[in-house]
Amino acid sequence: MAGRHFDEWQVGDRLTHEIRRTVTEADNLFFTVMTHNPQPLHLDVEAAKESEFGQILVNGTYTFSLMVGLSVGDTTLGTLVANLGYDKLVMPKPVFIGDTLHATSEVIGLRESKSRPDTGIVTFLHEAVNQRGEVVCRCERSALLKKSG
Repeated sequence: MAGRHFDEWQVGDRLTHEIRRTVTEADNLFFTVMTHNPQPLHLDVEAAKESEFGQILVNGTYTFSLMVGLSVGDTTLGTLVANLGYDKLVMPKPVFIGDTLHATSEVIGLRESKSRPDTGIVTFLHEAVNQRGEVVCRCERSALLKKSG
């Protein structure tokens, strides 16, 4: 188990997750088709060429999901009871096929659970960063975690 328990976190803890992922055409295509998203910017090369981006734009919900997934091994793996919510989701820069993303996480809040004394709520600020050092996705995630012992 790589994740930390609630009582092992402190506000201000910051992690740069080692796993990186280069987004492929197949990643974007499969995710977009699996989620029944017909947006031509994600699926139609010719339509994407005519857009302001000039190329296929990676599905933003894929980018969001990848960002959270890259963080799980270091944050909540084996200690998570439930994700309670995602807030303030923004995508300040586009992601394109071939971009390599990594994620960072910072603890911005800790709160004991009122209804479950063996758990607590950790609020993470997650960011996905591309190979140029640009933040391409950011959100706050509230996770209900087990306490140790």
